[in-house]
Amino acid sequence: MAIAKMTVAELEAYLHVEFPQVFRDGDITIESADGTSCLLRQRYSDRMLRPGGTVSGPTLMALADFAMYVVLLSAIGPIGLAVTTNLNINFLRKGQPGQDVLAAARLLKLGKRLAVGEVSLLSGSSPDPIAHVTSTYSIPNT
Repeated sequence: MAIAKMTVAELEAYLHVEFPQVFRDGDITIESADGTSCLLRQRYSDRMLRPGGTVSGPTLMALADFAMYVVLLSAIGPIGLAVTTNLNINFLRKGQPGQDVLAAARLLKLGKRLAVGEVSLLSGSSPDPIAHVTSTYSIPNT
């Protein structure tokens, strides 16, 4: 198991300064991050819904992308200019209104310049994912 370069408290402090728009409403929290995986929670809000009463795709994609960024930073430290180069999402079932969305991310490969990972998005306490995401991040030279 990899040793985390940033704790949850360090990640939150860093992201509050460097990426405040994600934390502006306090609706996303980092529940765990250990250098190989992380768990984020987005508290339910009516703003998450699309017509038809389901959690919107943009909400899910943004949470998954942010979860990948968090797990990557927990592994490599505060390298803010790491960026998404690819994100693929498969929507599997409807996200239920009134339920928080959880993002469980894990790194599959961490190289010097690229990181590949996956994210399972869950609705409330259901064990069945509502979406599955794969993502690649580019890591800048430091």
